[in-house]
Amino acid sequence: MARRLNIIRWLEYNWATPAYGGWVLIGIALSFFGAATNTMAGWLYVLSGTIFALLGLNMVDAGKNLKGIIIKRLPIYPVHAGNDLTIILSVGNATGKLKILIQIQDEIPAFLGKPVIHNLESLPPRQEIQLAAYIPTEKRGVYHWEYIILKTAAPFGLFYASRLCKIPAKATVYPQILPLQSCPLIEDIGNEELKQQESRPIYYSATEGVTKTIRPYRYGDAFRLIHWRTSARMGELKVRELETTTSGREIIICLDNSGKWEEDDFEKAVIAVASLYCYSLRRQLNVRVWLADMGLIHGITTVMETLAAVKSGVNMTASIPELPVIWVSCHSEKLNSLMPGSRCFLFTKPPFPYPGIVYNREESLLKQLQQPI
Repeated sequence: MARRLNIIRWLEYNWATPAYGGWVLIGIALSFFGAATNTMAGWLYVLSGTIFALLGLNMVDAGKNLKGIIIKRLPIYPVHAGNDLTIILSVGNATGKLKILIQIQDEIPAFLGKPVIHNLESLPPRQEIQLAAYIPTEKRGVYHWEYIILKTAAPFGLFYASRLCKIPAKATVYPQILPLQSCPLIEDIGNEELKQQESRPIYYSATEGVTKTIRPYRYGDAFRLIHWRTSARMGELKVRELETTTSGREIIICLDNSGKWEEDDFEKAVIAVASLYCYSLRRQLNVRVWLADMGLIHGITTVMETLAAVKSGVNMTASIPELPVIWVSCHSEKLNSLMPGSRCFLFTKPPFPYPGIVYNREESLLKQLQQPI
């Protein structure tokens, strides 16, 4: 049975295979032909020949209908979990003939949902159209897929022809970002650093609010920093990079992705790290993220792409920074090795009191990140 299905599939993707109606007509044509050989009735030969001609025409035209169709992918821009991915295909007809009744099936990963199907009634010659699909996302990740299937039964629906198009795609779903209004984990460390800065010479704060440079807008930049006059002149968004007293302060958020994690806990930990990172950026703090297998990373795009793909259960190969950090982990063994002034967000109860938060599955993550330490 499996061998027979493989043969039918090979015929469909390399030539054409009969649809249900096609099999019925083949049976009728064979019956007429058998009756004609027994009775020598000419009209039966004509009927069977006409049906076979109709079947042959559909079999040939179905394959021809898919020739000359050019499909391109437009870039798939990253989104945060909970938002829709926009997948756009550009479909062109490079021939001088009208293409009709075509189905385009984008084989997206099962994690993103069922294959996306577009049905085209017609595609005029030498023209190009765009087909958009909006895929809801629930979980972070970096998703790869390759194939698009073209399928048609034109013009009579008696034979199906399908063709595989290898067009690689990559979609990145960043972790969800929680709308933190306050965060004692960050602010507590920030306040300690601020006290240290107050003892420094006055000229350190003399440049606060002064524009250091104008640079292109990056995802996550505050809109109040946009320099509208320069943006209008250059034709793209430009933002001011300011000299502030916070530029010397450094926040390091450590995600201990080593060892064994509960899957749901690890997803919450990644969301927490991403939210803390974006909150620190809004506060204009110098913030970096540390991972057990990668060490320190920085930059909004690099951090978000790394957090989208990060996995638990790795071996710890990077050294813990010798600075006060925010330690996000399900293990408490490393607490003694953290620098004084560090804070923790733990998914297990520590054996001794330590400044920070212990995750409670009964409360929302947003509420816990904003609660006092």
